[in-house]
Amino acid sequence: MPEYGYFLSCEEFGPADLVEQARMAEQAGFQALWISDHYHPWNDAQGQSPFVWSVIGALSQAVSLPIETAVTCPTVRMHPAVVAQAAATSAVMTNGRFRLGIGSGEALNEHILGDAWPPAAVRLEMLEESVQIMRRLFTGEEVTHDGTHYKVENARLYTVPDEPVPIDISGFGPKATSLASRVGDGFITMMPDESMVEQFRKGGGGTKPVSGGTKVCYGTDRAEAVRTVHRLWANQLLPGEMAQILPTPSHFEQAQELVTEEMVGENTVCGDDVDEHVRTLTAFADAGFDRVYVNQIGPDQRGFFDFYRTKVLPRLQ
Repeated sequence: MPEYGYFLSCEEFGPADLVEQARMAEQAGFQALWISDHYHPWNDAQGQSPFVWSVIGALSQAVSLPIETAVTCPTVRMHPAVVAQAAATSAVMTNGRFRLGIGSGEALNEHILGDAWPPAAVRLEMLEESVQIMRRLFTGEEVTHDGTHYKVENARLYTVPDEPVPIDISGFGPKATSLASRVGDGFITMMPDESMVEQFRKGGGGTKPVSGGTKVCYGTDRAEAVRTVHRLWANQLLPGEMAQILPTPSHFEQAQELVTEEMVGENTVCGDDVDEHVRTLTAFADAGFDRVYVNQIGPDQRGFFDFYRTKVLPRLQ
């Protein structure tokens, strides 16, 4: 049976709200936390984007749940040597309850320093090299590296956990999944796709953990919940590579005009039908996932946590 966790959205909520949601998640019976890492929200309606590493520091003191970034891009906006220091400190502050979830990123967050946004194949090369650098730094030894994409000179992390930080790699296609199976300590994906889980396990992932996540909008008025999702998260229904290449929230706002409320209602769990919520999460279990994270869209966080504590999580367990 998978563990069920809560997915904290840094695009939609500020630091104090995220910490309070983490407390409510622990009280409701969720077993772990994911937290997103963005420089920008996807659109202005979401309206937030706090620095994730500061929030993780606060979470480490507020709750006892395991925490993982879902996901950090350690390649362009932040050098992998800096991400390694942030992750190592997070692991120390959480007494080893931190995992580093990483991915190849989006132009939305990574182009802000004026760097060129590389094509997908190059981004995966950079991701693999960043993993090599971070693993060496997690040993606490001095590291010098002169690679294809990065240089590191006389870098040493003095604050490191007793065990190296586990690195899980996000993938949405066969190439990224192959990378995760070769060099990751786990695999992250957002669809309950059994074939991707099988590719990961057969490609070298073996019994390493596979984690997935989904967004829902609990509410007693389903039509209102659909409108909330359409207003805040229509971007999640954009097809193809748009999420990786559009550079600003305003571009996402333009693109998401193609997404209708009907599309949202057909593709997102909205409302208070317990069976629908349970079916959505058990689809991940049926596909072979070890950990499943759920995020509540919109302001009714307390209603969501009460609903899951009393009706949904007992069914899943």
